[in-house]
Amino acid sequence: VGTENYLKDQHISTTAVTEHASEAAHHGETLLCVAQDQTAIGLLGFTDPIKPSAMETVRGLQKSGIRIVMLTGDHKASADRVARELGIQEVQAELLPTDKAAFIRNLRAQGKRVAMAGDGINDAPALAEADVGIAMSSGTDIAMETAGITLMKGDLRGVVRALRLSRATLRNIRQNLFLAFVYNTLAIPIAAGALYPAFGLLLNPMIAAAAMSFSSVSVIGNALRLRSLDLK
Repeated sequence: VGTENYLKDQHISTTAVTEHASEAAHHGETLLCVAQDQTAIGLLGFTDPIKPSAMETVRGLQKSGIRIVMLTGDHKASADRVARELGIQEVQAELLPTDKAAFIRNLRAQGKRVAMAGDGINDAPALAEADVGIAMSSGTDIAMETAGITLMKGDLRGVVRALRLSRATLRNIRQNLFLAFVYNTLAIPIAAGALYPAFGLLLNPMIAAAAMSFSSVSVIGNALRLRSLDLK
């Protein structure tokens, strides 16, 4: 039992099922051939249901300006059917696990930052190759071990939430660095007596301590705003 290409590699004739295979593939089914005595005698057709959250996830990522590429080991006709339903323009089908990893490696060589989402054993090499690997808790253990992020509910919409949270976190870090930099740029010279020669002013140690505490509180308060971030 195996794919049509696998049987051909084993020098097994698939002529008897070629016509039926073409018809089933046209309907987007993933096919496995059954062979006996070096001759294909039957077909097994599988169709993966599309998760309700998949469409929402794809649209959310596209609105965020993310380029989406489907990498799959499924038959091209099956992959094209799913891609059409989801609105994905780029599809790479009939890939081996090493092919997926090589595709991501090539993107990174072009200077792209790549996130890979997958849940199977065959996704593990690509998850390891990507800048950010995203696994599903409903997937295989090796995928979760390899990925940097695991979506605990296995909900694809978590990919969009993770992207929004990551961007908001980096934005918050930049804001905090700016606040700390401006504060220290202004306060340290004053505390060192920069105003004394011109105005005779010195910073009271009590005020300096309070100002330092205010700086820390402002940074922490700004960071806590992430708790109220709307990730929907």
